[in-house]
Amino acid sequence: MRTYDALIIGAGAAGLMCAISAGRRGRKVAVIEHLDHPGAKILISGGGRCNFTNREVVPERFLSANPAFCRSALARFTSGDFIDMVDAHGIAWHEKTLGQLFCDGSARQIVAMLMAECRDAGVEVCLGHRVTDVAAGFVVSTDHGPFTAPSLVLAAGGLAIPKMGATGFALEVARRFGLGLAPTRPALVPLTFQGEALEIMRPLSGLSLEVAASHGRTSFREGMVFTHRGVSGPAVLQISSYWVPGSEIALDLVPGVDVLAALLAAKRARPKAQVATILGGMLPARLADVLGPKRGMADMPDKDLARIAAGINAWTLTPSGTEGYAKAEVMAGGVDTAGLSSRSMEARAVPGLFVVGEAVDVTGWLGGYNFQWAWASGWAAGLAV
Repeated sequence: MRTYDALIIGAGAAGLMCAISAGRRGRKVAVIEHLDHPGAKILISGGGRCNFTNREVVPERFLSANPAFCRSALARFTSGDFIDMVDAHGIAWHEKTLGQLFCDGSARQIVAMLMAECRDAGVEVCLGHRVTDVAAGFVVSTDHGPFTAPSLVLAAGGLAIPKMGATGFALEVARRFGLGLAPTRPALVPLTFQGEALEIMRPLSGLSLEVAASHGRTSFREGMVFTHRGVSGPAVLQISSYWVPGSEIALDLVPGVDVLAALLAAKRARPKAQVATILGGMLPARLADVLGPKRGMADMPDKDLARIAAGINAWTLTPSGTEGYAKAEVMAGGVDTAGLSSRSMEARAVPGLFVVGEAVDVTGWLGGYNFQWAWASGWAAGLAV
């Protein structure tokens, strides 16, 4: 039996940060990871350059049944704190749109940084160790023998991207110890369609443009791309986290442009031009050809132009579903925050048990927010184990 002060299951973003935080306090820590390498999701993020945080992290950009839960951890380990760590390791980075920060080089630099910090903090990272059981008293059985500690941190992530090794392990262990679970679903995920909507979208597969995607009062103005099953791209991924099955979304295909006013003006100025030609000045040609009838502007009643304009400025659609966990960036839902301390991430009813990262019912926007939640929640737990 190998004995430690704290065991952390999962060598991803939250688990490694928790280990660093605890190890710096002099705690004897072991991280147990079933894969043969750490930071699997870090390595594939941001196109291999890791969108490691965002300059504009605020609690309002996280979804949860308890929106206030994330405040404490995010305030105690900020995006600035993580940037300081990146700078201390000499990792060059750059800022893209909307406050998103990426490595100039490779996401491997972030994993190497975290592993170096673990080594400096005396943390033992046990790769290729498959957990076979977690028993009361925090005895963790693995295919390399048992581990035990008075503190156990569940940092094994959620259900998103199973091909990278994602499982429901953390959720199952939490349930076994009596913690409640908020309903889980794929988030930051492409949306799929059927019927007439799909007939329009499928021939446009690969076409991208800037849109404003909305659900209720929530709207995101970013890029969208048509796929052979529906739509994807940043704006769609963002709104997917708010979408409820059976409800509608709206797409403004030319945000900031009053399409009806433009069409009415063109009807006076260019009465012989076809509608598709006029729309081609506002939309990609392929999309204009699909949405614009091959009729002259003078032949179009104003009410028909109004209908066309409404379909462009507010294309209202009901998705049939999503691409699921295979294509989702993250899992929404997870361990119910009502059973956790927002300061330490410790289970209120199970002293010594902590849950961090994606397994918790806290889901951030696209653009580095979920990594920042992983860093912050892991750091908070590391200060308490």
